[in-house]
Amino acid sequence: MRDQALFDKIDLHLIRVLHTVLLERSVSRAAVRLGMHQPAVSAALKRLRALAGDPLLVRSGGAMAPTDAALRMVEPAGAILRAAEALFSDARGFDPRSATRTFRVAASDFLDPLFLPRLVARLKQEAPLCPIDILPLSPDAHYHALLAQGEADVVVGNWPQPPGDLHLGRLFSDEVVCLVSREHPAVRRGWSTEEWLAAEHIAPTPTHPGARGVIDGHLDGLGLRRHITARCAHFSLIPEIVASSLLVLTTGRQYCERFTAHLPVAILPSPVAFPALMYYQLWHERTHHSAAVAWLRDCVRDVAGTLRKQ
Repeated sequence: MRDQALFDKIDLHLIRVLHTVLLERSVSRAAVRLGMHQPAVSAALKRLRALAGDPLLVRSGGAMAPTDAALRMVEPAGAILRAAEALFSDARGFDPRSATRTFRVAASDFLDPLFLPRLVARLKQEAPLCPIDILPLSPDAHYHALLAQGEADVVVGNWPQPPGDLHLGRLFSDEVVCLVSREHPAVRRGWSTEEWLAAEHIAPTPTHPGARGVIDGHLDGLGLRRHITARCAHFSLIPEIVASSLLVLTTGRQYCERFTAHLPVAILPSPVAFPALMYYQLWHERTHHSAAVAWLRDCVRDVAGTLRKQ
């Protein structure tokens, strides 16, 4: 097949299906993300396999795995989609009232349970035609890769040392405290450092394999280790778990204060001194000069600012 003939068979929709299927490694999950019926995604994948002369996805145990050729396609496909998305919107300036570009925000729910609802409400009010993808910082999604591959415009969270090769905007700092059930013995008698370390702690699941959170990273530097007996990938559920157990959650005061009015929990000072938690938004050089993403970053900063005024 001549190169021009091959090129004529490729359209942007096909590139989008290719990119999504390779990232999801599942036709069914890709269909949900694309808003398509699964047979239509399967048909597009069949076309892609014929064009590439490669199976692209193959069965590996109980899952699907990309071939070497497919892995080499992920970044170029993402670059094509990003370029197409920015081709007209940033070229003519960004008007949130008429824009239709998709905003992708990856965020932990450590910051404040009100943050994401308020951010989405702000974006939908000011940019009503723009789809919004709220992406979790899950164990199989490294935030640096999300930004580098164009899967996220900004990442919001807290890190002891954000990477120097990403742009950074500080949102606010917060005091580290402990959230416990009102029935926890420490509410009545307090606790020493040794008692706190020996208590049963609950912690969030690491955002990616090998990641150390700010709490345990600081303890490592002091030569200390707490007794973690439970982990949960859904941070917003942890206060409910704490309320019905003797587990200890150590995190920011602002987050904990959202639950004291409607759960039987109490906030206690930590017997170990921690530096303040710093919350940031991070973004990649590729979007640094994008008018649309600059507007998004302003929204993130403004919404985070409203949380501190209550």
